[in-house]
Amino acid sequence: MRPDLQSGSTAVLTTMQNFDPDTHVGPLPSPCINVCTMDQASGLCQGCRRTVPEIIAWSRASETEKRTMWREIQRRTIQNP
Repeated sequence: MRPDLQSGSTAVLTTMQNFDPDTHVGPLPSPCINVCTMDQASGLCQGCRRTVPEIIAWSRASETEKRTMWREIQRRTIQNP
């Protein structure tokens, strides 16, 4: 993670881990937090923990697909905080 993100990184990770896409009411929010820097080693955005194909697909994805992406983001966040 970038050094300049350290101060807010714990709060962001906690929010992402605690968000429940299964009980959320209404359209699922984008996981984007405007920290759009791809990690070359993992292939994930350092902000939202999505891959480039997931980021591209988000705007056209169904709520079911978005829910699946949120679950994957949470799995990645828990495995690699």
